[in-house]
Amino acid sequence: MDKNITLRKEPKQGRMEALRELPDHILRSLDKEEIRAFLFEDDWPDSLAEKLKDYVIGN
Repeated sequence: MDKNITLRKEPKQGRMEALRELPDHILRSLDKEEIRAFLFEDDWPDSLAEKLKDYVIGN
């Protein structure tokens, strides 16, 4: 596992709030790794990007 993920204690700014605002059906479809990537990473796995494509503004 990437050390940057495990050492980072706080999610990137605004990510926790954004996660809470996702529709329930989207949130339930995310696995632990996708949630971790959403909160802490700039580069998301393709599976996460696909699930959130209708909810992401800009790139």
